Amino acid sequence: STILKKLSASPKESQLARALRELGRIERSLFMIEWYSSPALRRRCQAGLNKGEAAHKLKRAVFFHERGEIRDRSFESQAFRASGLNLVVSAIVHWNTVYIERAVTHLRKMHREIPDHLLKHVSPLSWEHINLTGIYTWDAEHQMPEGFRSLRLPARLRHAA
Repeated sequence: STILKKLSASPKESQLARALRELGRIERSLFMIEWYSSPALRRRCQAGLNKGEAAHKLKRAVFFHERGEIRDRSFESQAFRASGLNLVVSAIVHWNTVYIERAVTHLRKMHREIPDHLLKHVSPLSWEHINLTGIYTWDAEHQMPEGFRSLRLPARLRHAA
């Protein structure tokens, strides 16, 4: 980053800057060749893009106030609001991850086969089950006895729970 700043600050183009630009073009060309010849690479990249889009959808759902725009005037206030958004999103992802793990553990205890290679396709980025606009109570009397809500199991799985 320091090298790039110094190169961009120079009034005339240096040979080093030209060489670095050419290296970048070579790298991009090699990547494009690999991209077109490898369906696995394209699938992997698409999966990464899908995860990023799911994360952005969750952030938009959480941050519905002011049409999803941060309108604070000071940079510090904007940073606080963005950090708060990241904290809430991280809490939702953590909550979902814990409950996905509990569900998988429960199903495996019931001798249900859940292949590990399928679990990488399960995402903790859903939020339909979370009340984003409700009233939250944090009283000790409303706490779950074991710290967790019970799993919502279909009738055929309840007998073993």
